[in-house]
Amino acid sequence: MVVPRGPAAFLLLFLEAAVVAVASVASAATPSPDRPSKPPMKGCVWEKLADEKVGLAAWVQRCDLGFRKIDFLFTGASLSERFSDGGPPEPVVDVLDLRPGEAPEAGLRRIFAERTDQTIARRCLLAPFRGTKTPPGLKRYTFVPDPAFAKELAARADPNLVGDPPCGDLGDAPDGIQYFETHPKSGARKVLFVRVGQDDPLFDEGTLRLLPAR
Repeated sequence: MVVPRGPAAFLLLFLEAAVVAVASVASAATPSPDRPSKPPMKGCVWEKLADEKVGLAAWVQRCDLGFRKIDFLFTGASLSERFSDGGPPEPVVDVLDLRPGEAPEAGLRRIFAERTDQTIARRCLLAPFRGTKTPPGLKRYTFVPDPAFAKELAARADPNLVGDPPCGDLGDAPDGIQYFETHPKSGARKVLFVRVGQDDPLFDEGTLRLLPAR
């Protein structure tokens, strides 16, 4: 075999190495539903939960912090977080049904309107969610004030206070991360409402998977 030498050979080797490096980074940056996308927190271990009836699979952390234990379970049509030291499980991911033939975006508008005060709902618009990077193949949305409503809110806002969510409990949150998520390639007639919150969540929001209907 003839081994190329000189500047041309060096350039060729450099380009090959660059291609490999870029491919490796891209692969690492793309979450896979088959494994968690990040290491567990101290005192926690990852485990996979799935419920075909609910239609969701998720990587979650089971934690033993000494003074508190934390785990996850399905309650109704939601993935919920449970704390050993009080209170009922808190829903973090809701699985919501689309109607037959209903497009995901149309379903999101309907669900939002059904669960939001109409005085607010008619002044809010569906918009792409920009607060986090969306994994490939998924779409994330939120509801934000329309231009006139946004102008009114800005005029009366107190810069020293965090206001209430302008579009209600299912809209854009000023003090945390939450959004609707659709999985166009899943084949499932469902969408998600995901509550990430203020801190890094103990479930892996990057690898949620809708299960096809059986």
